Amino acid sequence: MIASKAFRNCLGLDYFYKNYDMKKTVLGSAAMIFSLMFIQGVAKGKETPEAKAARIHQSVLTIDTHSDTPLNLLRDGFDVGKRNDMAASGTKCDFPRMKEGGLDAQFFAVFVAQGPRTPEGDAAVKKKALEIYAAIRKSVAENSGQAEIALTPDDAYRLKKQGKRAIFIGVENGYALANDLTMVKKFHEMGVRYITLCHTSNNDICDSSTDKKKGAEHHGLSPFGKEVVAEMNKYGVMIDVSHISDDSFYDVIRLSKVPVIASHSCSRAICDHPRNLTDDQLKALAKNGGVIQMCFLSDYVKKADPNPKRDSAMVLVNKKYNDFQGLTDEQTKEAYREYRETSKRFPNKLANVQDMVDHIDHIVKVIGINHVGIGTDFDGGGDLAGCRDVSQMGNVTLELVKRGYSESDIRKIWGGNFMRVFRQVQKSAVL
Repeated sequence: MIASKAFRNCLGLDYFYKNYDMKKTVLGSAAMIFSLMFIQGVAKGKETPEAKAARIHQSVLTIDTHSDTPLNLLRDGFDVGKRNDMAASGTKCDFPRMKEGGLDAQFFAVFVAQGPRTPEGDAAVKKKALEIYAAIRKSVAENSGQAEIALTPDDAYRLKKQGKRAIFIGVENGYALANDLTMVKKFHEMGVRYITLCHTSNNDICDSSTDKKKGAEHHGLSPFGKEVVAEMNKYGVMIDVSHISDDSFYDVIRLSKVPVIASHSCSRAICDHPRNLTDDQLKALAKNGGVIQMCFLSDYVKKADPNPKRDSAMVLVNKKYNDFQGLTDEQTKEAYREYRETSKRFPNKLANVQDMVDHIDHIVKVIGINHVGIGTDFDGGGDLAGCRDVSQMGNVTLELVKRGYSESDIRKIWGGNFMRVFRQVQKSAVL
């Protein structure tokens, strides 16, 4: 598998690319690339940071806990089993690039935008969620030589040994429950392993951190939301607090009998955004035993420089498509197409890998090494200079090595912390 230019530059692989015709000679796997780097470090008599990062990245289980790649599965012309060019397709993830970047496992999100909170809206969102879920299952089944659906932490470790990608399923936006508590059990039986309680707007479960129209509607969890928390605990479905309001967060922490996750969030002390967690929230999360997974969406990583032209253009897109709510399938496709085109015309300066690791440094300082991980939000806005898609995940490990994180620390960040929570939630289930 040919490594991306950015990744091989980072790991010092140019020597090998210049001295071998890589267009004709395929290394075969990321393992070969990492082995070459290990040899390079040994040859110099001392393991270089690049060689150390490559060795560690190969050996640890790497999991990304939030990707919106399923949105692409419904697009014409996208094949998750083939290597897609990021620049041409605008996509961040497929199975070949996961292998190329040494990413062992990923949560595919069944994402549903917030729509009408009516019986009609509930029926429509349930249908949509099941359609996306079916697309995930179908795509993985069609590429069974490269990936499999995973249900437990042990599945991920087993599939890593087999050289396959482990694909977990999460639901983003509890709106997909359609006001039906029995859907928690149904989703669990279908293989869903976490539910993000809401998205950018309030729903019937809880308040969102970013609903400017309704504000504090429930002042935390609704009565139905409290039942949802208990039901998720019962069936061993992880509660995802990303996107929810501060009051909702503290309600969840108070009511959940098991650790919770923030599948794609960052530190508010480093980047002041309501989607991120404050230091007090981090401390509450640690006391709960939970974990926060670093989001790669630049707006949550580093405050962007003023870009009024982009802001104005995005306001028009959001207004035209009703903030991406209550759209038909065709309208949704058109909305995302226009969003991508607008982003290309008016690009923001991206935060970089170093900026993201600043969040890890701060979180480790506040609550220790045992409560932080990686949740990119790729294909849902995640995009960092130095790690623009899954083929470049090794750059994260390299930055961690450069900052003095040990192999044990990196193993925890890349998956150990999250898997600890995952196991505890499943073990505590009362089925």
